[in-house]
Amino acid sequence: MFSIEAVNDPERRDVVLARLQSANDERSPALRALRGTPAMEAQPLETYAVGGGGELVGGLVGRVQWQWLHVELLWVDAVHRGAGVGSRLVGRAERVAREEYGCIGSQVETWDFQAPEFYRRVGYRLLSSLADYPPGLTNHVLVKAF
Repeated sequence: MFSIEAVNDPERRDVVLARLQSANDERSPALRALRGTPAMEAQPLETYAVGGGGELVGGLVGRVQWQWLHVELLWVDAVHRGAGVGSRLVGRAERVAREEYGCIGSQVETWDFQAPEFYRRVGYRLLSSLADYPPGLTNHVLVKAF
């Protein structure tokens, strides 16, 4: 007999994570080969656009993990949108990901009102869309192979 509990428990979370990683390693030679290497651990990767007076005009915040760049945040000041700042931020992050971390691709999630068309213009392809995530919005996942 067992019970189902809905609680946040860091100790149990760690046990579940360790057991899942062990099971995954048993079934996946790729994960087994990456375990314990720098590619397995998430590394921050950030690029920023700074104006002549030192003001922040845009920024990309992401991470590198499993030989992929994960773009988490991208923002360009409204005054500078359409001037290539976003493309340059993404391009620089992709170069660093490829050249310094050996990444083979990049992925990003963006809502329909944000930047799916921008990412398509810089070479990403739509992988999936999820309507009503959150309700009233569509979340898009886009990827780019290097």
